[in-house]
Amino acid sequence: MTGDGEKKGGWEDNRRPARTQVPISEPILRWAMTRSGRGVDELQRTLPKLTKWLKGESRPSLPEVEKLAKETSTPLGFFFLSKPPTEQLSIPHFRTLGNQQSDQHPSPNLIETIQLMEQRQGWMREYLHEQGHKPLTFIHSANPGDKPEHVASEIKRTLGLSDTWASEQPNWTKALQELRIKIEETGILVFVNGIVGNNPHRKLEVTEFRGFVLVDDYAPLVFVNNADGKAAQMFTLAHELVHIWFGKSAVFDLKELRPADDAIERASNHVAAEFLIPAKQLHKLWPSIKDEPEPFLVIAQHFKVSELVAAYRTLNLGLIKNDEFSKFYHNYEREIRDTTKKSDGGGNFYASQNLRIDHHFAMAVISATREGRLLYRDAYKLTGLYGVTFERYAKTLGLG
Repeated sequence: MTGDGEKKGGWEDNRRPARTQVPISEPILRWAMTRSGRGVDELQRTLPKLTKWLKGESRPSLPEVEKLAKETSTPLGFFFLSKPPTEQLSIPHFRTLGNQQSDQHPSPNLIETIQLMEQRQGWMREYLHEQGHKPLTFIHSANPGDKPEHVASEIKRTLGLSDTWASEQPNWTKALQELRIKIEETGILVFVNGIVGNNPHRKLEVTEFRGFVLVDDYAPLVFVNNADGKAAQMFTLAHELVHIWFGKSAVFDLKELRPADDAIERASNHVAAEFLIPAKQLHKLWPSIKDEPEPFLVIAQHFKVSELVAAYRTLNLGLIKNDEFSKFYHNYEREIRDTTKKSDGGGNFYASQNLRIDHHFAMAVISATREGRLLYRDAYKLTGLYGVTFERYAKTLGLG
């Protein structure tokens, strides 16, 4: 017969299971906090024992560690390591101001977004291969040393765009929509999102990245940070297209739309600018408008791009100086902030999915699920849509 204070079969007082405490090291705990960008005061609101854990006065239970992992956006397994891991992106991260990527750790939001896109790309590659699709011939069909005019012309030809395609659109926002449609029709996956998955509490920072490219012979993928202003997204898309033609995966911040100090980044920017605003046409137009009150607006209206892209192109061609562009850029950004309230979580949820999920990818996942070649649980993970939400989204695509 056991006493009242003794344990029996792993139970205390024959009533409650013993709480398993997890010996998390202080370096791991502080690393997770730094990685998440959240301080002690903020985390203590939901983790009241955090200070005691940091001081070693107590240890968290397994449920508390699970909550800690959620609050810091850290994989649960990392808390069982003896020292913090070194996290690296699977693709190069180019930052505009010098070679700073080696000094800055990628955020959990960027890491998880890239990993999710890699999962989607991997599934799509296998799906296309099983369907008998051939590798795309334009992948890595150009080199950074090629003339920007030639590469830009080849991209337009492949997308089925004429030299006057943009001028045929009523405005630059319609031109942006048309460009995305043409890119998707070519076999390139396009995802546009300003948050991690569908979590409105985990916003993607434009200061960290405007977009990234994952090159693949069957399913090349471009991702545009929708937290960025629409005015800059067209240039980001064009820049990403060039990366696919160069066959180089990368993530980039394109601060002030300017490239990092890298040969491929500089070449990508030159071609992207030529793709959107051909040099010959702008040189012909510039003398007649350069002294007007708003020359960038005239360029924007003529080429169906934003004023921001128009101003960058004049800088790119040496028609204006750096200080003039910087002054315009900061004034433009301030006006956008004052007049626009950006929200990636508002509006129609299912309409938002048409931005966040590439149309052809969604159709492939839903079709494979309907045909029994993909488990529903896997389809849910790939799309980030579960149960009834997944079915309703399928209906919006005409696959009820």
